[in-house]
Amino acid sequence: MKLLKYAHSFEVSTELPEPLRALRKLAMNFRWTWHHETQALFEEVDPQVWAQVEHNPMELINRIDEERIDKLCADSVFLTKLNLCEKDLDAYLADDSWFDRTYPGKRDETRIAYFCAEFGIVESLPIYSGGLGILAGDHLKAASDLGLPLVGVGLLYSRGYFRQTLNADGWQVERYPNYDYYQFPLELLRGQDDQPIRVSVDFPDRVVTCQIWKARVGRIELLLLDSNVLENRAEDQGITDTLYGGDENMRIRQEMILGIGGMRALSALGIKPTVCHMNEGHAAFLAIERMKQLMKEHNCDVRTARQIVVAGNVFTTHTPVPAGFDVFRQEMIAQYMKKEIESLGIPYEDFLRYGRFAPDNANEDFNMAVLAMENANFVNGVSKLHAEVSRGMFNARWKEYPREEVPIEAVTNGIHTGTWIGRRMGDLLDKYVGPDWRNDSSSPETWAKAAEAIPDHDLWEMRENQRGDFIRYCRRRHVKSMLGRNASRPEISAGSSVLDPRVLTIGFARRFATYKRASLLFTDRERLHKILFHPDRPVQFVFAGKSHPRDDGGKKLIQEIANYINHEGGSARMLFLEDYDMEVARHLVQGVDVWLNNPRRPMEASGTSGMKVVPNGGLNCSVLDGWWAEGYEPGNGWAIGDESQAADYAQQDWLDSRALYHIIESEIAPMFYNRGEAGYPLAWVEMMKRSMRDLAPVYSTSRMVGEYAQRFYMPSSESFIGLSANGQARAKAALVWRDRVRKNWDSLKFVSAADTASRKNRVGDTFTVTIDLELGALEPSDIKVEVLVGKVLSGRELGTVTTYVAEHAGAGSRFIATIPCTENGHKGYVCRVVPSHPDVNVRSELSLVCWQDE
Repeated sequence: MKLLKYAHSFEVSTELPEPLRALRKLAMNFRWTWHHETQALFEEVDPQVWAQVEHNPMELINRIDEERIDKLCADSVFLTKLNLCEKDLDAYLADDSWFDRTYPGKRDETRIAYFCAEFGIVESLPIYSGGLGILAGDHLKAASDLGLPLVGVGLLYSRGYFRQTLNADGWQVERYPNYDYYQFPLELLRGQDDQPIRVSVDFPDRVVTCQIWKARVGRIELLLLDSNVLENRAEDQGITDTLYGGDENMRIRQEMILGIGGMRALSALGIKPTVCHMNEGHAAFLAIERMKQLMKEHNCDVRTARQIVVAGNVFTTHTPVPAGFDVFRQEMIAQYMKKEIESLGIPYEDFLRYGRFAPDNANEDFNMAVLAMENANFVNGVSKLHAEVSRGMFNARWKEYPREEVPIEAVTNGIHTGTWIGRRMGDLLDKYVGPDWRNDSSSPETWAKAAEAIPDHDLWEMRENQRGDFIRYCRRRHVKSMLGRNASRPEISAGSSVLDPRVLTIGFARRFATYKRASLLFTDRERLHKILFHPDRPVQFVFAGKSHPRDDGGKKLIQEIANYINHEGGSARMLFLEDYDMEVARHLVQGVDVWLNNPRRPMEASGTSGMKVVPNGGLNCSVLDGWWAEGYEPGNGWAIGDESQAADYAQQDWLDSRALYHIIESEIAPMFYNRGEAGYPLAWVEMMKRSMRDLAPVYSTSRMVGEYAQRFYMPSSESFIGLSANGQARAKAALVWRDRVRKNWDSLKFVSAADTASRKNRVGDTFTVTIDLELGALEPSDIKVEVLVGKVLSGRELGTVTTYVAEHAGAGSRFIATIPCTENGHKGYVCRVVPSHPDVNVRSELSLVCWQDE
């Protein structure tokens, strides 16, 4: 059979009449994804088609028939709503922003490029798989709300991530549809000649060309590269085919296009970032291309370029285990990158050291997270516990420093409240708090006012209604899945009445990796059955999630749950929602009473899904891992177990399963069903309010992105600009300083350290520590002398250390520190010397330290 392929192509779209033109304007900006009124407007155009196109407003517009267009043009109420939504979008885009108020005059000189392999903006743009992509999408939305001068960079996957169904045996089946992105709210970027703008990436034996699409996300532009162009070979057209699909060759090609091609796309559009944020290591090759561009622009050598580039890069890691990092065999790196590296003037063996946990281990695979870390001024984990775990993983790279001083900071994730909050809850906040809550979801005052002002019975009624909405949604989706499997009429009839809108509902939805322990609840099935069918306090569970196509262990977990539901009597109180995506996630987090999270501690880096229930009045029941390790307090949810971790996984699983059963039986269910005279559960509503008040303002991307801006983006931007200016004078001076300090560091010696402390001191007293050094060829300005004071532990170890800086005494090599006595106990101190230079992030760029002899 002959396959027909086009020789010429052209676009066709619906031309809307003047009264409806604003529909296209609203559709082409993804701000509608967090504006309930615009979503309702699109649904009103045609509710059935809106559902069929999976909330893709451009496809909705292109499917409106002439009769419906005429009716909408004559509908004054609809046109009024359309006009109001357009005015709201215009006002949002023109509004004075947090960034401009906080950093007046900095917009024109600051440009942040945010790179990620996936972006979860909305379910109808299927270029995401899970938490990383959802976080990236929420990051862009918060950057828009705050007005950051930021641009996103990613890939446009023509077949997206897989769609999931379960077969009759409960086994996951993957399907990869083809998407026509001309039917999406995307713009293919063209030059003055009206031809698509192209960028190229050099592969070992050929050049791969990509075109650039743009998505508008509020004030933010998201650039998406697409290799599906005629100039490429057939196999190269498929590089941007599926997310996380293919083998090692495909993965490195995608990551070269993301990092190298992404930087070239920015350059082609005249965008010169002062900060590049690598969200995970997939984009780490951008550092190489950024050096190359800077060398060309400033006519400087590679070492100077790297000094500047490192100052302007930020890296966020999302995995708490070494096995989670993206690695390539050395042969693969040589095949794809050696020529590129050597053309820059970087010795290839030096480059390989940038990608190893142990730089001198020539047999180690090349690690993209390590490459990103080596070429970033700031590195962070996504929760406090995750940063602590990451410091432990990377401690060997800073072996002269204590674990807690490894330069990996914490910026705990958040969620974009406007995207995830339900319409009913939003209306309640509008009524009792006022609409300004939408402008700053990280305001503690807003959520404190909500907890105080919203009447208990109104809050509980909202929860009851959102649970009812969710159960109805579950039934519709379940019936649709059953029809797809050709279920019988009796089966479909039973499926249309699954779950009970009056029963305590617990949700569990996430990627089905084995460490997330989706089957923990099924450890004792007899006990679980009693929980499900308790005569007075029944509980029901809704599960959702996908397993990676190559992860049979995760697929077996899904099958285990499906078999329990279908064959072991769980169908009345349990449901597995197929094809977990952002739509399913929204309904889950808005509808469930409790969000269950039970990973094997400390393997959950953050776990943002649990944050999404908080502004909806849902409660969390979770292992003390990720964000919950810092967010939990008695009274705002429940903790499964404690912070202990048994060496035997099976033992820990058994302990945690018992703790989970006990919490549900003795705390969660009794509190939910204890209605009293008021007719609703007073203690439960109080916990809802405390959860909202304490957690909602903290775990929002408004707080998170503001934190990135203040702690990382603006310092990095200023460093990059300063080092680039005046013929890179500061960068070159920093390199000279680095070379001199490294060469002469071994000449530095401690002579003595003496203090004026008494044998016994009172709280409030101070004493001085005088340190005399032998500086050799170094100057006092080259160093920083520190005194580390802490509690004396066994083996002379110091714990809970506070660092004090000793000041140069004015001449010679004497330094003096004043130490306050702030608390009781047996204290000790030790002195050290580290390099110090205003243009060098010493801990990450120059890991040198000289310790006082113990």
